Amino acid sequence: MLKKMTLLIGLMASILFSLTARAAEYPSDPYVLVDTAAKQTFARLKADQNQIKQQPDHLRVIIREELLPYIDNRFAAYKVLGNQIKQTTPAQRDAFVNVFTEYMVSSYADALAHFDKQVVKVEPGKPATGNITAVSVSVKESGKPDIFLEFKLRKNNKTGEWKAFDMVAEGISLLSAKQSELGGLIRQNGIDAVIAQLQAHNAKPLVIKS
Repeated sequence: MLKKMTLLIGLMASILFSLTARAAEYPSDPYVLVDTAAKQTFARLKADQNQIKQQPDHLRVIIREELLPYIDNRFAAYKVLGNQIKQTTPAQRDAFVNVFTEYMVSSYADALAHFDKQVVKVEPGKPATGNITAVSVSVKESGKPDIFLEFKLRKNNKTGEWKAFDMVAEGISLLSAKQSELGGLIRQNGIDAVIAQLQAHNAKPLVIKS
C-alpha cells in the first residue's frame, strides 16, 4: 500500500512539474509566440518531408503537435457560429468545437502542405495595446517571390495567454472563408447536420494537391 502511495505521489509530482514547465515556456509576447510556433511548424515540415510524401495525413499530426497548442480553436469555432450560437445547447457547442478543430487542422495542413525549404521571418511589430493583434510573417525561398502570412491573435482575459484564431494567406482569411462556407449551412440545415458533415469530412484521408 505504501509503495503504491509513493508511486502515486511521484507520478502526481512529475505531472505537476511538467505542467509548470509548459506554463513557464509558453510565450507571453504575441510576436515571440508566432515566431516560436512558425519556426517549430516549418522545421517539422522540412524534417518530415519523406514521411509526408508517403503518408499525407502526417501533416495533420504536425499541425496538432506544433501549431494547435497556440490556436484558440474554441474562439474561432464560436466566431463561425456567430449569432447561431444562441440556438445551440452547451453539448452542441462542445461537439462543434471538437469537429471544427479537426476541420481547421486539415485546413492548416492543406494550406502548409507545400512548405518545406522556406525560411520563416516574423516581421517586427508594435507592442499589442488591446486583446486583439496581428503578426505578419514572410516566407522566403531562393528564386521565388516572398509569401506573406498574417496571424491574428487574441489575449485571453482569464489566463493572459495569447493564441491565434485566424491565418491570412495572401490576403485571404482562413476563418472568414470558413465562416462563409459553414455559416450558411448552419442556418439552412442546423448545427447537428453540419457537425455530422464535418465528422464525415474529417474521417477522409488528407490528399495533397499538386
